[in-house]
Amino acid sequence: MEHFVVSARKYRPKTFKDVVGQQAITNTLLNAIDHNHLAQALLFCGPRGVGKTTCARILAKKINQDGTQSDDEDFAFNIFELDAASNNSVDDIRSLIDQVRIPPQVGKYKVYIIDEVHMLSQAAFNAFLKTLEEPPKHAIFILATTEKHKIIPTILSRCQIFDFKRITVKDAKEYLKYIAEQQGIQAEDDALHIIAQKADGAMRDALSIFDRVVSFTGENLTRQAVTENLNVLDYQTYFEATDLILDGDIPKLLVDFNKILSLGFDGHHFIAGLASHFRDLLVCQNEATIPLLEVGDEAKQKYLEQSKKASRGFLLEGIEIANQCDLNYRSSRNQRLLVELCLMKLASINHNGEKKKAVIS
Repeated sequence: MEHFVVSARKYRPKTFKDVVGQQAITNTLLNAIDHNHLAQALLFCGPRGVGKTTCARILAKKINQDGTQSDDEDFAFNIFELDAASNNSVDDIRSLIDQVRIPPQVGKYKVYIIDEVHMLSQAAFNAFLKTLEEPPKHAIFILATTEKHKIIPTILSRCQIFDFKRITVKDAKEYLKYIAEQQGIQAEDDALHIIAQKADGAMRDALSIFDRVVSFTGENLTRQAVTENLNVLDYQTYFEATDLILDGDIPKLLVDFNKILSLGFDGHHFIAGLASHFRDLLVCQNEATIPLLEVGDEAKQKYLEQSKKASRGFLLEGIEIANQCDLNYRSSRNQRLLVELCLMKLASINHNGEKKKAVIS
């Protein structure tokens, strides 16, 4: 059996132009290299899976290239990676400092990539300070962390800081589409969108989810298959629930909520998703805010259609009621009743956002 390589490794970017969603940072680094303005100590910070270590490796390779090497040259003898999570003692840093003094045998720079740098001990940070402030001309330090606030100010002041942002749903979806094409997989636009949303801004997570779903579905990636495998509530669930709320059909609404619970979904997850659904409908009511809707083209059309059925007043009131239920969920003793009461309140709002008056006979 052929060895399987996960997509996160197989499609790891090899050049700055391949990096997804970090154009501002990659352009800055390229300009710094071109104009010989690259600092000797860089700090890459941001959420997990957004390209910090990847960019560090690309940068380490790029600054050692002089045009005479082949594209496959990785300068392995010039790049040193240290995982600060498991090498966080002062002895580890002293060993690193001893290595720094030795100039490179090939290439121009020795690059030290220290991952999860916030895990270093206080003594290790202090031992590192002097070397970081005045490193040899041939040494460049690239520190990477997900928790910048844990790094002492004296280290921060010695580094040029690059803040990596979360990958947008649109960028993640486009990259997943490219990978699906590379692998000959037929993928629905909405299916890729759900994967991108589930990843929550981390490209590595998106690729891991993609691999998992492909293992489940084979070469035909559908929206239904993705929602089943990821155990997420499909947006179709919220469209149907909103139609029942707008019609004031409380019995059917409660029966449908019971079905959702019987499928193993959490009531908290459902009500939080319903509040987000109302927000998306509100966004659709103004042309200027439609770009804020991060869904596929097919789903966007459904949102636009349903947004015409509900007034702004209803949606604002609905968001407030659903959000209050979301806030109270954890502390409630009868969580099911809390969500059912919320749904009944929502179904009792008039389309103009006011509560329906009880009819007294």
